[in-house]
Amino acid sequence: WWPMLKKEDLSSTHEDDYPQVSELDDVVHQRTRLGLLVVLRETQTADFSYLKARLKLTDGNLGQHIEVLKYNGLVTTRKGFEGQRARTWVKITRAGEKALASEIKTLRSLLDL
Repeated sequence: WWPMLKKEDLSSTHEDDYPQVSELDDVVHQRTRLGLLVVLRETQTADFSYLKARLKLTDGNLGQHIEVLKYNGLVTTRKGFEGQRARTWVKITRAGEKALASEIKTLRSLLDL
């Protein structure tokens, strides 16, 4: 249920009193990247295959979103081998944890209007 405000109710308030949608971070807010950060917050580090299965993404789609997060300093990647198999591990950074926490805080405050 969303409370309905009358026009006169708005005149007595200041726009700055309300959280702004513009406070959402476009890098974090995108659905797939938000999901990636949430999973990585739970696991700290996850391999590409796990993330692909958990988020139901294609290799290319997941790779693109990881690159965006990496470029913005929100995750790091490490490539290596496990036996004969090449693997890529993705880890959330401190900046990634802070960005996710900020996004969640902003979303909560927007919903509490």
